[in-house]
Amino acid sequence: MTEQDILGDRARLDALARTGLDAASDPALDRFALMVRAAVRVPVALVTLVDQVRQIFPGACGLAEPWMQERQTPLTHSFCRHVVTTAQPLVVTDARTDPRVTGSMAIDDLGVVGYAGMPLTDAEGLVLGSLCAIDTAPRQWTAAELDLLAGLAAACSDMLRLRIAGQAASLRGDTATVREHAFGAAFDRSQLLLRASVALAGTTTMTDVLEAVRELVTRTLKPDYVGVSLLDAGQMALQTGEFLPPPVAGRWRQYPVTARTPSALAAHTGIPVLLPDLAAVAAQTPDAVATFQEMGWESSVSLPLPGPAGPIGALTFAWTHPYTLDAAEQAVLAALAGYAAQALQRADHLYSRERVATLLQQSLLSDLPDARPIELAARYAPAVRGDDVGGDWYDAVRLGPEHLALVVGDVAGHDIHAAGHMGQLRSMLRAYIADRHEPPSALLRRLDNAMQILGDQVPTTAILAYLLPGDPGHVLQWANAGHPAPMLIEPDGTVTALAGRDMLLGVGRRVSRSNHSHPIPPGSTVLFYTDGLIETRVDVIDDRKEELRQTLIGLAGAPCPSCSA
Repeated sequence: MTEQDILGDRARLDALARTGLDAASDPALDRFALMVRAAVRVPVALVTLVDQVRQIFPGACGLAEPWMQERQTPLTHSFCRHVVTTAQPLVVTDARTDPRVTGSMAIDDLGVVGYAGMPLTDAEGLVLGSLCAIDTAPRQWTAAELDLLAGLAAACSDMLRLRIAGQAASLRGDTATVREHAFGAAFDRSQLLLRASVALAGTTTMTDVLEAVRELVTRTLKPDYVGVSLLDAGQMALQTGEFLPPPVAGRWRQYPVTARTPSALAAHTGIPVLLPDLAAVAAQTPDAVATFQEMGWESSVSLPLPGPAGPIGALTFAWTHPYTLDAAEQAVLAALAGYAAQALQRADHLYSRERVATLLQQSLLSDLPDARPIELAARYAPAVRGDDVGGDWYDAVRLGPEHLALVVGDVAGHDIHAAGHMGQLRSMLRAYIADRHEPPSALLRRLDNAMQILGDQVPTTAILAYLLPGDPGHVLQWANAGHPAPMLIEPDGTVTALAGRDMLLGVGRRVSRSNHSHPIPPGSTVLFYTDGLIETRVDVIDDRKEELRQTLIGLAGAPCPSCSA
């Protein structure tokens, strides 16, 4: 058959008409396009239906105008027609040099350079269009990306078949109850991936991912067990042992990837392991037979979790009765495994960053010196979860028996770059304190000048104070570069803000800086802090300052807490 014969096939055109779709947005298909763009990381994704003269986009995400508004193009702009006429996926690395599509007007008018399209079919196998991912630059598509796109196309085809069958049922006069029973399972499968795109996008920890996957499949496939094992240095590490009896979990806490189990086989080969009954379990995964019998499982499926360099582990479902997945269910679960793998890798990346950030912050913050008879305590606490590193710092240097240098500073920003700037400034100021016997204002001027010369002009607040012997008690001498005022708490409950500050560091040249001093009676406490202690997004700053003052009144005379970074 010629291309025109295929595109103009009456049965195919009838199926297209029975979808009820036209060149207009369909919310469900728009969500499929959004999933493709997020899952495959492309700027444009489309659900296309192709007739003999045009292609329409009932699902679209990222398409430029006027095409997003018009939702259609002539076939001169269609790569998807090749998917329809060949009934095969079309994968293009660079359309400008690919002879199959090099003459298409979509290259210049729509910016299509990289393209991967998967067939969308009806129940008879007729290709109606394509679910496609589009890049505006050359793209080397990975096997994992193409597998994920194929799984999404299978679910999208399910939805199109549901539409066609629903219209046919209406024409036959079927009742709503009959239609619900006939097509409910297909609808649930198509909706599973729509829910997955939302649920897994919001996960940040491995626990979040595992709970989301369990909730997603419980309503549709109703497995009795959902498990994840991850590859770790040639071993499989079970991540879901809390859902198993302790003896079983302990047995499979870690095991070789060469073991003949469903998870290990899927991770080792990169191929789904389908075990519809106990006979299949015994034949393909004999190492798991005893566990299946102990748990009462009779069937399972294990899917490789795709990673950039091969499987990172396996996602396993088990049932206490024989269960055979149909082709659509296999495709949906393969796509779900792809989503889960991305979420797990993201969670691992976030955990690694948080761990590195915590260690970096701890390495940059000083151990407090033994300053007896003066008591010192310090605490660093992130403002929000994951914000474990930033530009805040404190320091204390003992210069004599009762002579201390105290520093608290805050570099603008709450990330690893701010921490890097903080580390440089902290080290420079420490060196000045140890080498230069100058007033606090002079050392802050030196630090400010160094920032200007070195081009490290990041807005920074800091306070440098000397605690000196007095009669009685001590004297605090300080210079303040735009930092919150320290709070003096006297034994009788009097709380005083030690005012007096100049411009912050890093914003101007040759800034004038001044020294201030105040007596510190015996038994008093001085609190140095950064603005994170009192600033919030919802509270009035003056209310927070008053709340801090009232709290400090209640702490008058209390010993320093035993706390550190």
